[in-house]
Amino acid sequence: MIRLTDTQRLFFTLVSEAIYANPFAEEREAIDTRIAGLFPGARVESLIDETIREVSARLEALEPSGRPRIDRVDKKDKNLVENALVFEFFYLFRERFDALIHRQVEAGDTSLSVPFADEAHAFFQARGFTTDQFCHYMALCYQLRRAFLLIRDSLVGESRAMRNLRRDLWNNVFTHDIGLYARYLINRMEDFSTLILGETGTGKGTAAIAIGRSGYIPFDPVRKAFTESFTRTFVSLNLSQYPETLLESELFGHKKGAFTGAVEDHKGVLERCSPNGAIFLDELGEIPAHTQIKLLQVLQERQFTPVGSHLKTRFNGRVIAATNRPFEEITGTGGFRDDFFYRLCSDIITVPPLRVRIEEDPGELTTLLNHTVKRMVGKESPEYTDMVREVIDRQLGAHYPWPGNVRELEQCTRRVLIKKSYLLSRNTEEASLTEALTHGVRNGEMDLKSLTCGYCAMLYRRYGTYGDVARITGLDRRTAKKYIEEFAQEQTG
Repeated sequence: MIRLTDTQRLFFTLVSEAIYANPFAEEREAIDTRIAGLFPGARVESLIDETIREVSARLEALEPSGRPRIDRVDKKDKNLVENALVFEFFYLFRERFDALIHRQVEAGDTSLSVPFADEAHAFFQARGFTTDQFCHYMALCYQLRRAFLLIRDSLVGESRAMRNLRRDLWNNVFTHDIGLYARYLINRMEDFSTLILGETGTGKGTAAIAIGRSGYIPFDPVRKAFTESFTRTFVSLNLSQYPETLLESELFGHKKGAFTGAVEDHKGVLERCSPNGAIFLDELGEIPAHTQIKLLQVLQERQFTPVGSHLKTRFNGRVIAATNRPFEEITGTGGFRDDFFYRLCSDIITVPPLRVRIEEDPGELTTLLNHTVKRMVGKESPEYTDMVREVIDRQLGAHYPWPGNVRELEQCTRRVLIKKSYLLSRNTEEASLTEALTHGVRNGEMDLKSLTCGYCAMLYRRYGTYGDVARITGLDRRTAKKYIEEFAQEQTG
């Protein structure tokens, strides 16, 4: 039997802490620093390579054959050696996991075969792991790497607020203790609903995707593939897009003949959700109370009934919801029902506004511009980034509040690439409408309905959603939408 010395036990304890630490938290940095102390003179950028080589060397030293087996490790030390072997596997295969993840994004909803499945199986088999253990760690490593890439690559920025956001998203997927998650919660995260708060345009949908596509997906050793593509594990629905008469149909589905126009069965978002995935309900703050009650029943009982049916259907995924309404509004009078709110908020994540991110780290704006330009043109372009930054500095100034947040920054970038200007093209229509409203009021030439329609239209052009217009004016969302549409008809008529 293999028994660790005190020195070996200390080293493998550090490795266990590293593999289960949140990669976006300061805790992980502290562990890496402690491990770095074992490699005098090692550079930070080469630390992980040094660590992998050292882990492999110390594992090989445990047996004369150079290949320790967990079924020959003393019970006291078995968990430490098992963690070290999984650590070694994860980092030796991480580039192949990355390639598989990128290929799966391109392939879409058909789950691809894993080209290194046999090699991975042989790695675990030679070290005494059962096939079930191999499948479990294969799926867990795939999930870890996928979540890391989704969170790191889609939510850029080094401000304190963004570092905290990435840390919180990771914890939302794996909890604060991955070891306990792996033993007890892998197949039970459906009970943990999430509410994402943030202003319009901050990136709540991006944060939701990072959670929804990072779920645990079992590995099938016969097919040598994961049971489904992670691109299928996220379904979103913007609740503000649907009138109240159709909202429940989009959520719960309906049966043929359930109402006028229901000419065939329709699967709602709850039924389309994968058992390994999540649904994203955007602008949840706009739904009426009776729909909240029905969603509350889904969260409590994990069942729902399509419109026009008496048969209950099970819902297996997670619920992620978002609203741009402030926390004080959704918990106050006119907000969510208390029972619905407390069942929904297993975790609350706030996506920071762009102005806060820039205040904390002025370099955040350039980081975001680099990221945005790269997505638009397909590669890094310092020339384009510098041009957009110069226009922003000249026309908007250092203290521009970015009311549209990251979404506005993206549109700003597009317009600057086209016109090399943002301020005039951005404000022309709004300024013209504002001037017309001011003129009408000053000269007493505008009736109340025209004023209300014009004011709602002006706010809609500025903020981009009916929900924001309703929140600012105090109108019902559907009423605000009606005024905006009437204004548009008057302009085109």
